[in-house]
Amino acid sequence: MSATPPAKGPASYFPSIEKKYGRPVSEWLGLIESSPLTKHMELVAWLKSEHGIGHGHANALVAHALAGAK
Repeated sequence: MSATPPAKGPASYFPSIEKKYGRPVSEWLGLIESSPLTKHMELVAWLKSEHGIGHGHANALVAHALAGAK
């Protein structure tokens, strides 16, 4: 039997993000993608101020979203 390796990088935060904020990561990523903001720290600040997400979780979501957009 082989276990799934643990997630690395920003994705390692995803289980705790879903548990703490009660929304699936796909929903958070959709919000980020639909935002008119494009800069990393602008998006982090927006998630923190508008959605009450902590800095580390916001940073992980934005990093993942922007890496996928490239």
